[in-house]
Amino acid sequence: MRGAEQFGALLPETRRALFRRLAVGQAEGRAPSMTGAVVRGGQVAWTGARDSSASDGGGVDVQYRIGSITKTFVAVLVMRLRDEGLLTLEDRLGEHLSGGPDPDVTIAQLLSHSSGLAAEARGPWWERTPGSLRQAPGDLFGENPRRLPAGRRFHYSNPAYALLGSLVEQKRGGQSWGEVLRREVLEPLGMSRTTLLPQAPHADGWAVHPWADVLLPEPAEDTGPMGPAGQLWSTAEDLGRWAAFLTHGDSRVLGAATLAEMRTPAVPPEGMEWDAGFGLGIQLARRNGRLLFGHSGSMPGFLASLWIDAAEDVAGIALTNCTSGPAISAIAADLAGIVADREPRIPEPWRPLAGPLDDDLLDLTGPWYWGAHPYVLRLRADRGLEISLMWGPGGRASRFRAEPDGTWTGLDGYFAGETLRVVRDAGDGSVSHLDLGTFVFTRGPYAPAGPVPGGVDAEGWRGR
Repeated sequence: MRGAEQFGALLPETRRALFRRLAVGQAEGRAPSMTGAVVRGGQVAWTGARDSSASDGGGVDVQYRIGSITKTFVAVLVMRLRDEGLLTLEDRLGEHLSGGPDPDVTIAQLLSHSSGLAAEARGPWWERTPGSLRQAPGDLFGENPRRLPAGRRFHYSNPAYALLGSLVEQKRGGQSWGEVLRREVLEPLGMSRTTLLPQAPHADGWAVHPWADVLLPEPAEDTGPMGPAGQLWSTAEDLGRWAAFLTHGDSRVLGAATLAEMRTPAVPPEGMEWDAGFGLGIQLARRNGRLLFGHSGSMPGFLASLWIDAAEDVAGIALTNCTSGPAISAIAADLAGIVADREPRIPEPWRPLAGPLDDDLLDLTGPWYWGAHPYVLRLRADRGLEISLMWGPGGRASRFRAEPDGTWTGLDGYFAGETLRVVRDAGDGSVSHLDLGTFVFTRGPYAPAGPVPGGVDAEGWRGR
């Protein structure tokens, strides 16, 4: 049994805990090899490998098949098309791709697994058979492709991502989705070890007998049109770059605001207290009181998982070369959790706003009242605003982005997407009130002379 680790500026006790978690996962899961990594602050801070066979050679630069983590890459390609104005998420698939099994499903529904389409491609087990068995989008489904009403609930669909790959190819002039991915995403991010087909050094895929310590080689097929559902091979080092990108964004590929949109829940959770959900190509999970996003993956002979804690700016990655056994998602989440628990994130230092001060904006800050509810408006960077209840829990808090026309657009909370306007007096130009999605905020609670919809009793406030 061999073991190895590399590390950055983590404490020795943390590094030992990380390596122990990886070793326990490999031993209990009976995995031929396992590689793990932790990303903190956008940099790979630790890697470890555990290998039971000289032929498998787990390590930071060894490729493993990453299965459905591929879907996060395809989703980024689709969101690039959206941000370029080539489509909208509300568009129906048939507006952009002919020959699909269900032209009425929307692109958002395909991304979020709420299209209701079948979970798997028709025919023999697509993950273990050549992609040549399915030549076109129409070959992926039987006569009744839809299993559930579209847009109503989460239903994981691998062929849905095959359709999204075909959509990318259509919008990029017939180029293969893999070539588009390489040029638009992998090369800018420096991910040279992420490929459609394995490149040495790479791990071989195995099945481990459930009742005996023996192995069986698994095939590694080129899945062709189903490739966008799970074809990619990658390394712990490359996935570290991917985790940093998914957390912080990169202007050459996709901005942080779009990535934040992708990890917003897109379908209703099921159950009384949800512990898993789905955004646009991104899985969501609650674990040990933390909200994580990322994706897991499996293909014959391989398991992979990537979980990111945005609040702590830390990610855990786990890769192994066996079909089943290791709790790969728990291992990746635990790697991130070990660092978050033992070495919690140190916040960025407070800094005053840069640039000249806008006195008009400064005058807007402070208490505002929606009826009798006291709120506080704060000025943030880049002319952004933030409104929250003055004290106590609840309230309709939101952050706002400044727009060129002098308004603000809500970024989150109840007022997400709503417009905040400063309304001035027609006579002297002084600020009269704030209009936030028709909600009127005034400087006093129900002031008799205030512009409160429905008016205010003329006698004003009184005792009883």
